[in-house]
Amino acid sequence: MKKFSILFLFLIFFVSTNAWSDQPKSIGKYKNWEAFTYKGDKGKICFAQTAPLERSPKNLKRESSRLFVTFRKEEKIKNELSVTSGHIYKQSTVVAKSGKNEFAFFSQGNFAWLIDGEEEYNLIKTMKKASKLSVSAKASNGTQTKDLYSMMGFTKAYNTAKKSCA
Repeated sequence: MKKFSILFLFLIFFVSTNAWSDQPKSIGKYKNWEAFTYKGDKGKICFAQTAPLERSPKNLKRESSRLFVTFRKEEKIKNELSVTSGHIYKQSTVVAKSGKNEFAFFSQGNFAWLIDGEEEYNLIKTMKKASKLSVSAKASNGTQTKDLYSMMGFTKAYNTAKKSCA
């Protein structure tokens, strides 16, 4: 639970417009993905992230959506997949799909994660081969949302982030 609290705070920092002295630094933009590094309290954090190409419903007011893969060498965390759809999630309603592959995330607040490293590895393998990934979720008010992410540039952004925290 501690790692999720740290990631949650970091991602809120990154997504928010509040000015902090130490901003994440871009280390490469690859089509629809971008890799970043950040100096955290417990060491260097590296991540790749993207925003969706499409969001539905279009008339729903919500914050930014993002898909992340994070590495934190000092904490021995790698390949941590997380997503935010710009709203508070209804408990356990976040699903990523690409083709016939489907991955269930668990949610807490406005972020969701995969349950274990094997699932993270399998989704990353799927993302490397895929052209698109959809994330469907239910907001706490019951509204169904769907974000469509491009995987174009994912492998290069992923490899850049991973190598930066190796």
